[in-house]
Amino acid sequence: MGRFARFSFFRTIQAKLIIIYVLLILIAMQLIGVYFVSAMKNSLTSNFTEDLQARAEMLSVLVGETMAGGEAEAGEDKTENLRVLVNNLFNINGAEIQVLDASGKVLTTSLSSHSDYVGRKNTQTVVSRALQGIRDNEEYIVDEDNVRKKVVAKPVLSGGKIIGAVYIAASMNELYSTMEGINKIFISGILIALVLTAVLGVILSHTITQPIKEVTRRATAVAEGNFDQQTPVFGTDEIGQLSRAFNYMTSRLRDALSLNEEEKEKLTSILTNMSDGVVATDEYGKVILVNRRASSILGMHPADIEGRHFAILLGIDPEDAEALASGFTGSTLLQIAPAGQEEPVVIRMTFTPVHRRERGITGTIAVLQDVTEQEELEASRREFVANVSHELRTPLTTIKSYAEALDDGALEDPQLAGRFVGVIQNETERMIRLVTDLLHLSRLDSKEAMLRKQPTDILEMLEEVTDRFSFQMHQKDIQPVLSVENDIPAVPLDRDQIDQVLDNVVSNALKYTLEGGTITIAARRSDEHALAISVSDTGMGIPQRDLDRIFERFYRVDKARSRSMGGTGLGLSIAREIVKAHDGSISLESEVDVGTTVTFTLPMREKGGEHREGTD
Repeated sequence: MGRFARFSFFRTIQAKLIIIYVLLILIAMQLIGVYFVSAMKNSLTSNFTEDLQARAEMLSVLVGETMAGGEAEAGEDKTENLRVLVNNLFNINGAEIQVLDASGKVLTTSLSSHSDYVGRKNTQTVVSRALQGIRDNEEYIVDEDNVRKKVVAKPVLSGGKIIGAVYIAASMNELYSTMEGINKIFISGILIALVLTAVLGVILSHTITQPIKEVTRRATAVAEGNFDQQTPVFGTDEIGQLSRAFNYMTSRLRDALSLNEEEKEKLTSILTNMSDGVVATDEYGKVILVNRRASSILGMHPADIEGRHFAILLGIDPEDAEALASGFTGSTLLQIAPAGQEEPVVIRMTFTPVHRRERGITGTIAVLQDVTEQEELEASRREFVANVSHELRTPLTTIKSYAEALDDGALEDPQLAGRFVGVIQNETERMIRLVTDLLHLSRLDSKEAMLRKQPTDILEMLEEVTDRFSFQMHQKDIQPVLSVENDIPAVPLDRDQIDQVLDNVVSNALKYTLEGGTITIAARRSDEHALAISVSDTGMGIPQRDLDRIFERFYRVDKARSRSMGGTGLGLSIAREIVKAHDGSISLESEVDVGTTVTFTLPMREKGGEHREGTD
């Protein structure tokens, strides 16, 4: 773990900056040191050589004078003079001075340890060159003691002739010792400079990396969702500009996120409260989003819908599903049976593919509309038109037939003509009743029927209904029974409209009650605020399968018999619409061969005077 930490440290900007600073100083110092040491070495060596050359030159002149001026002197005296000259006058520390004759033999030497060299010939190249008259002779040698020396040889002239040579071999140890000292001082300076540079690099890099670390830390917090981050700005340099840019970016992100959350909440609210269902799928057709209305239409919990393929969910053929998802088919009608519901529903599905640049279709949005009621209304409308057409065609056909019969000669037969005219009148009256009922229904449907509510005595109204039908009841030997609860107050209602409801219901009871039966008209309180009026008979009753459709327009239990009795099939429909206009409800209970009871309830309190229902 420690090794990885060390490695990770060397990957940081701080370590890189320190290393760069140290390397720059090291390279600079090395370049300066190489140049300085080289220049110093060249300068010291040059000075050392020039001094050695000057001494050799002077010595050659003095040796020439000594050797030439003492020709009268004995040979031993000359040698002694030369020895004194090289040992005293021109003594150089760490150097050996030799004086040679014209043949290269050593006449004298400054080193007593080399006294055996006297009389022997010096065969070095510099000596040979000097004896040849060449003045610039120098050489760098390392002797048997591993001592680095500079060798210089100068010819000795007398009267233009070479009479000998001066040979100097000077040790360079002192020079190199000086150079080593200088190198040590320079290396020490480099090390001190590197240490100071490293310390300054740490301080400088910290001033650079610390703000970056702070920005990084706060950027990480922003990435985790905390947008309340502000980086301190310490200056106007690039780091300060970065901090300002980060703070600006954070504020913009915060505003954008706030706006995004607001839009998301709006979208969620819209999706949740839409009257249409919305299902979103991914590019593979799997559901990724479903709103509450869609789950209600499908009869499933959203958790059970998400993740399923929409084709399997809706029971669509895979090829059709692909065509829908790709947008080739805009919408389609499907009949599905939601879970927990007995009756199937009809839904209209509209598909819109979701496109993304360079990726094509990445999903599909399906809008589900429950059009069950709409389809039922459409079917009811078609059935209504067919029924009206049929109801009008029958009497019109009859009238046409009898009119043609009269035109063909039946008019000449008074008895037959009278009967035909009677039939035409009956059929005409039947059409008038049908059209009147249709107009009444149309006004009720369009909420144009004016209700003129007045407080009405219920007992009086029911007695009048009984009186109106007393003759028909007496003819069929039907016994009327009137039952009204005590203390029923006057109820606000439209007397003419409610009379029509009672007339339709009592008329049906009379039609389908056999002779000797009973019709009971009753009124009672269904609760504290509602009045229930019921009409019960002991007639033939209605089969159970027809009860759900008994209030539909033109619906007849026994069509042939109802039509023969003069009914239009609209009486109960009109009664239901009138009761609904009074904010009431109507129901029917029946049992075959036992009887039928029609009950409607009306509110006992007026909501607001005379008004027109349905006018917006």
